[in-house]
Amino acid sequence: MRILYLGDIYGEAGLKAVVKFLPKIKDTTDYDLLFVNGENVTQGLGLNLKDYKKLMALGVAGISLGNHAFSKKELLTFIDDANVVRPLNYPKTTPGKPYLTINFNGTKVTIIQLMGRIFMHDPLNNPFEAIDTLLLSLESDYIIVDIHAEATSEKLALAHHMDGRVDAIVGTHTHVATNDAMRLPKGSLYITDLGMCGAKYGILGADKDIVLNKFLTGMPARLKPQETDILQLNGVLLDFDKNTIQPINYTDKE
Repeated sequence: MRILYLGDIYGEAGLKAVVKFLPKIKDTTDYDLLFVNGENVTQGLGLNLKDYKKLMALGVAGISLGNHAFSKKELLTFIDDANVVRPLNYPKTTPGKPYLTINFNGTKVTIIQLMGRIFMHDPLNNPFEAIDTLLLSLESDYIIVDIHAEATSEKLALAHHMDGRVDAIVGTHTHVATNDAMRLPKGSLYITDLGMCGAKYGILGADKDIVLNKFLTGMPARLKPQETDILQLNGVLLDFDKNTIQPINYTDKE
């Protein structure tokens, strides 16, 4: 079983990056299922039905979200029936699936998302306790956990906590690909952050001039995606037959 998992898709540039580079990946990389993080797809904040359908048309099997999961209220009209996973450690009454299992030729593949609590400012349940409870009853051939968190220490701590109990742990949210793809001591595959799909020269995908002005003036400003044709795509290929994790990076050259 080989899984392609792409990092945070940011805005229209992120969708363009997936459309542009996915055929190139298919030419060189054999994978069975495609998962993505999609909490920043629609205008850099949330996910609407139109963009959800675009991702499904590209062959995406499942979408994990994050702290901007419900920024587009439209999501509430379709999330329960969609191939979308909201963070597991939201309260039980939160709409959406806490995990998603895909049946691929008789093989069950499950994606779960945990959201970190350090610097995240959301009233979340303990992610360590949430995953412990779920794993007591979850039956699946392969389990992949997307840790959507700010602190790298929290991501790695959660990864070691799950090591050997899940097949892969991939980090999202910080939009910068990390150079630590590895197999943990008990066998789980891991990377602290997948990186992002979107503008190569924005600041984490956002308009660089707006972000720079915030730093220079200290004044609040509403972010918007960087408008550009210079794109990047980041993710990993998880090969569970060989138990390997391979970073995937495509970028435009000027």
